[in-house]
Amino acid sequence: MRVLGVDPGLTRCGVGVVEGVPGRPCTLVAYYVVYTDPADELALRLLHLDRSLTDLVAEHRPDAVAVERVFSQHNVRTVMGTAQASGIAVLAGARAGLPVQTYTPSEVKAAVTGSGQADKRQMTTMVTRLLRLPEPPKPADAADALALAICHVWRGGTRSKLAAAADRVRRGRSGQ
Repeated sequence: MRVLGVDPGLTRCGVGVVEGVPGRPCTLVAYYVVYTDPADELALRLLHLDRSLTDLVAEHRPDAVAVERVFSQHNVRTVMGTAQASGIAVLAGARAGLPVQTYTPSEVKAAVTGSGQADKRQMTTMVTRLLRLPEPPKPADAADALALAICHVWRGGTRSKLAAAADRVRRGRSGQ
């Protein structure tokens, strides 16, 4: 399974692509950070993000897209930009006909480090180890995007299988 993970942000949007199967180490394909200029108009920034993510989806042809779920932050301006970037990421995956899954930061931390309370340093250390990289991915936005992709490989595949099984059960009951 190839997954494109997105750590949404309006100024810095992390993107990471990994391949793997549940229960096994993943392999790094690539990682990026898409930057937008805060001085630019919002519409231009969102358009740049949309084009960049669409191009990366087309280039890497993932099987799924994993996006960090926006959570409440104290800074409303920051959460708005993150939410807008998240919407663009979800749209890029959906436009390509891919399944898109969102994960909370604590879900990703728990999947990658074993603790939902892990800090940025612990996350980056584990991503570096899990992908067997010679050095940590920088900046942190890229490491976070890779963590999202790893989380989806390990948890999303299981979620998808459970959802498909539940759907088969529902269809079986409705057909009786």
